[in-house]
Amino acid sequence: MAIEASGAGTRGRRIRLGMVGGGEGAFIGAVHRIAARLDDEYELVAGALSSTPEKAKASGLALGLDPERTYADFAAMAKAESQREDGIEAVAIVTPNHVHAAAAEAFLKAGIHVICDKPLTTTLADAKKLKKLVESSGLVFGVTHNYTGYPMVRHARELIRRGQLGDIRVVQVQYAQDWLTESLEASGQKQAEWRVDPKRSGAGGCIGDIGTHAFNLADFITGLEVESLLADLSAFVPGRKLDDNTQILLRYKSGARGMLWASQVAPGNENNLSIRVYGSKAGIEWRQEEPNHLLYTPFGQPPQIIGRGAGAALPPAARVSRVPAGHPEGYLEGFANIYTEIARAIRAHRGDDSGGKRGKGKKAPRLDPAVTFPTVDDGLKGVAFIEAAVKSSGKGGTWVKL
Repeated sequence: MAIEASGAGTRGRRIRLGMVGGGEGAFIGAVHRIAARLDDEYELVAGALSSTPEKAKASGLALGLDPERTYADFAAMAKAESQREDGIEAVAIVTPNHVHAAAAEAFLKAGIHVICDKPLTTTLADAKKLKKLVESSGLVFGVTHNYTGYPMVRHARELIRRGQLGDIRVVQVQYAQDWLTESLEASGQKQAEWRVDPKRSGAGGCIGDIGTHAFNLADFITGLEVESLLADLSAFVPGRKLDDNTQILLRYKSGARGMLWASQVAPGNENNLSIRVYGSKAGIEWRQEEPNHLLYTPFGQPPQIIGRGAGAALPPAARVSRVPAGHPEGYLEGFANIYTEIARAIRAHRGDDSGGKRGKGKKAPRLDPAVTFPTVDDGLKGVAFIEAAVKSSGKGGTWVKL
């Protein structure tokens, strides 16, 4: 869903940012902090960085936060920051999945914009509840499906919007990794441990962790709506409680057909996210590990490799490109593009004549179509996707409507 900011291009003071999770030893927290600062849009001023108070304090000190604004839990942080004149305007939630819903709710009720990692929640009921709360609050809510920030992903989307592929017939998307091929969680490795725990990860393992990225990428690029799916979720590693491999057939309302494969037990794959879309006029292919090029093949013509630079990129891609052609842009830059797009929406919401004060009760302004980032609606779609796939697989692989 496109969120657009009429105030884009008008810079006021940096957006005061808080963070929940992302303390010492947490990979994704550092990524979010880099993304937030790459365009100098945010300043991290507060955090509840760990569920362990001692670790939360140590992590805050390591990041140079004021000890008074390093909190033991997110509830205390939301309450205290909402009462400060210089309190945070937005919060990044980068915890394991089971914390997302409660933390997001606390900050929305405190009048604070939310940037949440995926999946949005662990249950569809919680996701629907959050959506209603976002709508009633008028606050900005972004979900960090960061691959939608890549320039050539936006180029692919624009090709389809312009009708250059014709009627879409086939969508194939995959995200393959190999890091959970063995029982890494048994070693106590933090990132593996919580991802295979149903209490913290939710009903989906691999499908929630990277399958949602693949699903969102196909949704973002094609604009097609999935009507039903048939899923086969497997846990190949003995004793593993959640899926580490998923194979899904998709039926779109338009009549198109799709296939989605996500795996964390595929030796030889690091972050092999890729998508192929075929229409009545042309086909496209994009690979995350080679992000600056898009393969475009009109029917009956030789394949064309479209590069990010040299004036080849369409306007939606060019506006999120940062460096000259030949200099790779990838994961961190794509992540930063999402943060910057969200910043534009937050600035439009507050108005830069506010000096950064939160206007409680303000409704979101009319937004400009150029500024695009995943919203609570995209997060809700992802949770519905997980729930439908788990249901389908649990029934032995039957078609289930989303």
